Amino acid sequence: MLHGCYKRWSAGLLFCIVLLIGGCGSDSDAEQTQATALQLPDFTTIVKEVEPAVVNISALPMTPDSDAEDSDGTTPHDWLRRFFGQDEPGELPHFAPQPSLGSGFIISDDGYILTNRHVVSGSGSIVVKLADRKQLSAEVIGTDKYSDVALLKVDATQLPTVNIGDPEVLEVGSWVLAIGSPFGFETSVTAGIVSAKGRNLASEQYVPFIQTDVAINPGNSGGPLFNLDGEVVGVNAQIYTRTGGYQGVSFAIPINIAMNVAQQLKVDGRVERGWLGVQIQEVTRELAENFDMDQPRGALVARVFEGSPADAAGLQTGDVILTFNDQEIDTVGELPPLVATIEPGEKAVMSVLRDGRKGKFAAKIGTLPEDLVALEPHAAPEPEAEEQTNTSQGLTLEQLTPAERAELGEKQRGVRIIAMQEGAGADAGLQRGDIILAVGEQPIDAPATFVELMAEIDGPVDLLVSRDGARLYLVLRPED
Repeated sequence: MLHGCYKRWSAGLLFCIVLLIGGCGSDSDAEQTQATALQLPDFTTIVKEVEPAVVNISALPMTPDSDAEDSDGTTPHDWLRRFFGQDEPGELPHFAPQPSLGSGFIISDDGYILTNRHVVSGSGSIVVKLADRKQLSAEVIGTDKYSDVALLKVDATQLPTVNIGDPEVLEVGSWVLAIGSPFGFETSVTAGIVSAKGRNLASEQYVPFIQTDVAINPGNSGGPLFNLDGEVVGVNAQIYTRTGGYQGVSFAIPINIAMNVAQQLKVDGRVERGWLGVQIQEVTRELAENFDMDQPRGALVARVFEGSPADAAGLQTGDVILTFNDQEIDTVGELPPLVATIEPGEKAVMSVLRDGRKGKFAAKIGTLPEDLVALEPHAAPEPEAEEQTNTSQGLTLEQLTPAERAELGEKQRGVRIIAMQEGAGADAGLQRGDIILAVGEQPIDAPATFVELMAEIDGPVDLLVSRDGARLYLVLRPED
């Protein structure tokens, strides 16, 4: 009996203590909550002001019984895999084509609308639904594959429009707001902060993306990204995901780039960009040490296209571009957007590191070709072995045939790696199928030449390699 009363008394005492503690802290907690709330932005006013200019876009494929194909051979399923992480074709169910759902926003009251190119890619008909539920047919004025921007037009007047902001003054950490139609849920609002600026993605190397943590999902593509002044600062375009859904990393096209593209599409029906004519790669720490650089920075030239502005200016493979028109190049991704903004025909001045010395080069910028793939070497057929050599670096090398050299655009150099073993070659990142074009500045015309050169080298050396049509530098450290 006593034991039972003691338990009830103990429980009651504990309950009173909890109430006392909770009561003592309630006022301060409320004040802290109120202070925190005052620090957070109020998005309600912004949403009411900008929502009427945001639209939902439905794009029906061109044919009902097969995947529509865009001018560059891209199908809607390809875009799903690219933008929303569906890597395996088997993950995509086979059913009757459904409309491609996306978002957009009105940039002029006479009916011009901005969205992503992949939203309307290969479409046969496009329907734009306004915030007041009115539905209008739209035509594609033009698209640009390098920026993934599309300009649409609907037959209407006195439409609500967005205000255009300046992404250049947008700071990392700033609050931003997205409105779109994720999974078809129209006018959904999400918010977050700017995570980074000037992000370079392999798929769009001419766009310095704004990275945010705003929740973006399929259907948000093409929708606007607003700042706290209710101005559009970006076009939501891509997400980084391993699951197909939002995982905290989203990318938006800066609105100044998108508006420039839209203006060119409206006036000329196409977009012109500056082109230097080089294939570049990151300067790694090992390469920086080999080039006697204090730290890794700049854009390493792995290839100069024949007849390009860079070729005419005298740039060479192995050069490191440090500045472009007085703007520092810290990472390789910073150069392409800078070049792209230069008007074709204008001159650009570069600071270049070559053989440990800095020099100035001036290039007359050309026009970015519509098909860069046509400038790349095509895959060569399997050659008949002419000469095979095993090296002390764990490589088995084979001489290229004359036909392969012609495909590469090289007259007398290049040896293919046909087998790999553990050793310095594997440690350097070389792969089976790579073609070694040069050791340092010395072109390689045969496996024996490679062996002779490596026998004379007692320290790290940079190799120029061709891999799947692209060129890159790797640092080989001979074994002791």
